[in-house]
Parts: sequence; C-alpha cells; structure tokens
Amino acid sequence: MKDKGDNNNSKLYYSISEAAMVTQVKPHVLRYWETQFKALHPRKNKAGNRMYRKTDLKMVMLIKELLYEKGFTIAGAKKKLTDEKDAIRDQIEMKFGSVDRAARLLEVQREIRHMLKDLKGSLDGNEGL
Repeated sequence: MKDKGDNNNSKLYYSISEAAMVTQVKPHVLRYWETQFKALHPRKNKAGNRMYRKTDLKMVMLIKELLYEKGFTIAGAKKKLTDEKDAIRDQIEMKFGSVDRAARLLEVQREIRHMLKDLKGSLDGNEGL
C-alpha cells in the first residue's frame, strides 16, 4: 500500500465517472453542462477523456446548486454566473468543503479496494500450503 502521508489533496485530476460520483451529477449531465457553461471546461488527456480538476468540481457544485436547489433555468444560471463573477468565487470556495470530503471518500474507497485485492491475492497464494 502506498503511503500518501498527510496530503489528502494528492489527486489533481478526476475522470468523468469520478467527478460524477463526487458531485452526484450524472456523466451525461456533466457533458451537457460543459456545452452550456463557459466556466466549466475540464481538460482532456491525449485520448480525449475529460480530466476534471478540483476547480471544475467546484464549478459543477455551484451550477448544481443554482439549477437544482435554487431553481434557476439554464439561461438564468448562465446570467447569474456572468453577472456575479466576484461573488461566485466566494461561493465556490464555500462549496469546496463538500468536494474535498467526497474526493477523500473516493480515495479511501480506492485504498480499501486495493487492500482487499492484496488480501485476496495473499489468501489465494496460501491455499497450497
């Protein structure tokens, strides 16, 4: 098992499925939002796969809040994002805590799967003894 030390923020990029899990927004919705919101633009790797940064995840959480919790339309949310860039930066920072928690949980889940795989491998190796 890798020792990551005290750095819980070691992951720089998240795949679209990881971003969907962290933000609780389906991948097809994330792809659609990219076409509607200029502020949401994850990088793509050489294979063309989306690679979400934490700033992208923060923006997804803000868009999700505007659309699902506050009842904005797509057009209304776009206008809100455009009109209030400075205020939105503050809101994004406030929403970052939930992204961090979800990202940490995803990392823990990966580590547990890795440990289970290692444990299963060591148990399978001892069957012949």
